[in-house]
Amino acid sequence: MQIQLAQIPLADGCTAPNLARVLALIASAPAGTDLIVFPETTLMGFPTADEIAAVAEPLDGPTLAAVQQAVRAANVAVVIGLAERLDGRFYNTTVLLAPEGVLLAYRKTHLWASDVGVFTPGGQLPVATWRGRKVGILICFDIEFPETARALASQGAELLLVTNGNMDPYGPVHRTLMTARALENQLFAVMVNRCGSGGGLDFAGESMVVTPGGDIQLALGRDEALASTTLDFSLLDASRRDYHYLSQRRIALAGETSASAAGASAFLIP
Repeated sequence: MQIQLAQIPLADGCTAPNLARVLALIASAPAGTDLIVFPETTLMGFPTADEIAAVAEPLDGPTLAAVQQAVRAANVAVVIGLAERLDGRFYNTTVLLAPEGVLLAYRKTHLWASDVGVFTPGGQLPVATWRGRKVGILICFDIEFPETARALASQGAELLLVTNGNMDPYGPVHRTLMTARALENQLFAVMVNRCGSGGGLDFAGESMVVTPGGDIQLALGRDEALASTTLDFSLLDASRRDYHYLSQRRIALAGETSASAAGASAFLIP
């Protein structure tokens, strides 16, 4: 599977310049590209509470329809973020959009400080099958909670796709956690972060691809960049040859506690 990482700067609270950049990148994707991954809220940037009502759109709105047309013309899939309007609420949403339509829509479940008051947190961690592989999506702050990636892996996810809007000084946090999320769940983890400046923030870039064995296959710097790499899914089996964390974990150990006569507590071993 050939993927392209689109580490780009974005305009906040408006759609037209972001959409134009996205359409151009899709149209110019290298031959053989299967998937292009963009940053968090690619299409609208980070709108404020005052801007969100004006820029948010439903998944069947005109902006995603334009991306859908480009995807069909190029015969690729994209993972792309937007400010979504749904039932009177606003969500920080990332979709897996293929020529046949939206295969997966994930609404950010863990809101960062600047998301609060703008977006509503999502309530599901779904997976979808694309080209024979189970895929899950997380957004930025989500990866700081190991339970999110584990929930996707427990549903069979083989590929974790993370759209990111991570800023200084937190770049090193996400570099470390992406490696951990891939290794502890034995899956491919792909993170594409925003770069450049906006809203008084400097975005960290440093997008990356990590193998199921925890090796960094591709790492970008801080500047705008497009980079392609191929995912070799035989590495999934190789990483699970000697051990398989999901099947060997003992959930009950963390599920019950018992107080001793001395007043201490311990996890029970059934």
